[in-house]
Order: sequence, then C-alpha cells, then structure tokens
Amino acid sequence: MQTSLDVLLGVGIGLFTAFLWGISTNIYKSQSEEATPLAISAIKMWLSGIVMTILVLLPFRTGPFNIPFTSIGFLIASVTIGLVIGDLVYLISQERIGVSHAFPIANIFPITTYIIAIFLVGEKLIISRFLGVIIAIIGIALISNAQKTKDEENINFRTDFVGIGLALLAALCWSLGSVFLQIGVEGNDPLDANFVRMVFGSVVMLPLFFGARQRGMPAPSKRSTKIILVGGFLGMTMGSLLYTYAVNFVGAAVSSLLGSTAPLFALPISIFVLNEKYTYQTILGALLTVIGVILVVAAV
Repeated sequence: MQTSLDVLLGVGIGLFTAFLWGISTNIYKSQSEEATPLAISAIKMWLSGIVMTILVLLPFRTGPFNIPFTSIGFLIASVTIGLVIGDLVYLISQERIGVSHAFPIANIFPITTYIIAIFLVGEKLIISRFLGVIIAIIGIALISNAQKTKDEENINFRTDFVGIGLALLAALCWSLGSVFLQIGVEGNDPLDANFVRMVFGSVVMLPLFFGARQRGMPAPSKRSTKIILVGGFLGMTMGSLLYTYAVNFVGAAVSSLLGSTAPLFALPISIFVLNEKYTYQTILGALLTVIGVILVVAAV
C-alpha cells in the first residue's frame, strides 16, 4: 500500500527523471549527424551497464543481491521492449519526421501505459487521473510543436507513414516496458532490478552494434562518443535507475506521465539560457501540463 511518503518520493524522483531525459534527448539530437540511432543506443546502454555493475558490487550494500527468477523474466522483457527496441525505433522516427513531430506522437505512451496497467497489474480506472493524463499530453504536444525548428518545418511528416508508425511503436514499447518493470521490481531492490535490466540490455546491444558495423555502419568520432556518453550518463544511467525507483513507489501509470514531462523542464532553459522566444502556445502548453500532472498526482 502506498504511503504519503512513497507518493512524495515517487513524484519527486519521476519529475527529476523527466528533467534528466529532457537534457539527454537534446544531447542525442545534437549528435544525430555524427552517430546513427543504433550507435547512440548502444553507447548509452553500455555505459549504464558498466555503472550499474559497479554500484551493485560496491561494499556499502545493506543486503545481498537477490532477484527471483520470475522477476528477472519481466525485467529482461522491460529493457528489451522498452529501452532496446523502444528507444531505437524512437530515434529512427526522430530522424525521419523531426523531434517536434516524433516526440508528441510517442508521448501518448502514458495513456497506453495506463490502459495496459489496468489489465496487467490491476490499476484502478480513475476518471480524474485519466483526464489529467490526456490534459498533460496535450500540453506537452503544444510545447513541442512551439519549439519546432526551421528544418523541421520543412518536413512533411504527414506523408512519412514509416516515421509516424515508428513513433507509435515506440509509445507501445515504452508502455509495455514500464508495466513489465512494475511487475519485475515489486518486492525487489530497485538498484538490483535496474542492474539486471542494464546488463541484459548491454549484452543485447553487442551483436546488434557489431553486426551493423560489419554491414557498413560508420562509427561515431571520439568527440561525438564523449558527448553521447554525457547524455547517456544523465538519461540512461541515472534516468533508468531513478525511473525504476519511481515505478517502485507510484507505479508505471503515474511514472510514465511524470517521465513524459521533459519538454516542460526544457522550456525555461530555452527561454532564459538560450534566449528563445516564447509564445502563447508554449505558455498554454506549460499550464495544461502542470494541471494534468496535478490531477494525476492528486488521484494517487
């Protein structure tokens, strides 16, 4: 049973995770011309696997590593579907139709997560929470659309059915991955659970990456690799671990919405640091996102 402290911790961790994901997404985007989506996915996954192994082996642990075999199956499914397949198809979609189109489409995943959680983990259908999810997603879409770049304005994404389909597939993968993560982490240490996910994900990436290299995929430069590692540490290493804790505290349905609010945190950075102009659309989007999150959290 969730306590008020669990909810407070889960919400705080989920929002901070969104902040990290917002930064890392922009870092990956900056290297899209230097590295392929597969290379970016592999580098960030390998870094996370290494860091998680170090954390699990450190002597300050209060108990031994212990993950039941049944939980391992769900944790493996969560990383394979959610992070390996989901992140990869999203990055490809982002390249095809631009982040301002791919992100809002893929960001319907809190809705699909909620629906899947109702059937798989017995999540209660609360009308105010479901309404809050929809309101927040509309707000996030408005913010993303308002931040469209000139290059993205020239992309006719309506005719790129492959790019749109991949964004929708990413949403489904992220939803399934989040719900499987909730099942796998229940009753287990989130640190150990995320270790299983990242190590298995790292192993899966090995044949994918080196197979692509043999088929002619260019390797990213040393400079690009270092930049991707920074994004990977923030988004995949820290982000995946914190998201595991958030799911453990408040469940997949709430955590997925909190994690999707990354554009809300990127907005003040773009306005006050990058001196980008804001519009009524961005203000409305921010207000709707905040209102939606409040409705969801209030129903926890």
